[in-house]
Amino acid sequence: MKLSPTDVQLFFDLMLPLQWYVSQQAKLLPDIKTFEAYTDSSMDDKIIVRDYLFDHPELIDKFIQNNPENLDADNLSIIAQWKNFIHSDFFIERLLKKYSIFIDDKENVYAVLGLMEGLDAFMDKRDLPVRVKTILLPFRGKIIYDGFFRWYNMFFGSGIKSSLKQTYLIAKDNNAIIDTLEPDAAPAQTKGKKPRKSSSSAQDWGPLLDELAEKAKKLRGGGGQPATYSPIFSLVRTSIELAHLATADSPDIDQLFKKGARLDTLLQQVEKALIRYE
Repeated sequence: MKLSPTDVQLFFDLMLPLQWYVSQQAKLLPDIKTFEAYTDSSMDDKIIVRDYLFDHPELIDKFIQNNPENLDADNLSIIAQWKNFIHSDFFIERLLKKYSIFIDDKENVYAVLGLMEGLDAFMDKRDLPVRVKTILLPFRGKIIYDGFFRWYNMFFGSGIKSSLKQTYLIAKDNNAIIDTLEPDAAPAQTKGKKPRKSSSSAQDWGPLLDELAEKAKKLRGGGGQPATYSPIFSLVRTSIELAHLATADSPDIDQLFKKGARLDTLLQQVEKALIRYE
């Protein structure tokens, strides 16, 4: 889940000169006089330059035009792709063998590589999800983060964890995990899987479920009927409600989990009723 040593070296060979150029153009660090001094400067100094750079991405074009480092066309092309950066808040949802899963607030799911180390080197899977602010960059057909995190000290309950897990699984099942930010690259396809049909081509189950729900309203226990009827009929009605939620154009994941939890409770009630019935 990290770049190769060769790619790591290339990244810093390109990023540090770009940052130094920006620092000089904007006069951000007047006490730092040389490139060597900048490379040895503190993390706080580099964050100042980094933030200014991505607040003013037009400086990337200016660097490429002036080419103060006499870089070749391939390396200039890598730097040009950095204009497709994403600076945002993300949930880090899981750490996989090949990459880490980042999810933004629009439920976009990204496959992200570390630089010198994978995120598992300084992050415990048991602490996930975590909330961070960082910058995602395209790099040679992959997505990396730029080496800086701003961490949010937040605790997430089971509802958020379940929702993020579901977002990841839906993206995985639909081959929708974003693994490149380069606009000309083809989207990732999970080996051996075909994309699901879009909702526009899916069958409309609404009318049938409405009909079933209306009929299920007539199912009532009590009144001298067996004790098993009431929890079983409730199970039927709740199952139909779950089906309604699941087949909506934009399923509400939180509501699906809540309805699923309700089904678990009803199943337990059915089991107890059956035991008493015996």
